[in-house]
Amino acid sequence: MVAHIGDFGISKILAISKFMAYTETLGTLGYIAPEYGLEGIVSANGDVYSYGIMLMEVLTKRRPIDEEICNENLDLRKWITQSFSGTMMDVLDANLFSKEEQITSKSESCIACTMELAFDCTKEMPESRITMKDVVKRLNKIKNTFLES
Repeated sequence: MVAHIGDFGISKILAISKFMAYTETLGTLGYIAPEYGLEGIVSANGDVYSYGIMLMEVLTKRRPIDEEICNENLDLRKWITQSFSGTMMDVLDANLFSKEEQITSKSESCIACTMELAFDCTKEMPESRITMKDVVKRLNKIKNTFLES
């Protein structure tokens, strides 16, 4: 089975000519962008934020509303930053690589690039976030780098 993620859907309520809108629609706690949670502003940038949180969740095996993270009054992004102590492997899901699988500098580099992408998606200010077109370009670059022999 191959998962395909194209849209988190919150930006679908936007009219074709609008870049953002105000709404009272609820989102999933932990995935909603700060501007949406605080002000009800919905934009495609909010979907980018949600995608970045999902990437962090996949890499760390931590839910954005994980009890440990919430007890420390952190969000997933801040938890990763505070838990990071020198190597990306400090915050990664221990099961991401099997015990038999050798973690190479190439695989570690790809993981670091993916985490950097997640951070670029989850910047605090919506206008500072990258676009989904740029996300796709960077994911393809990461994939191609990883698959190079």
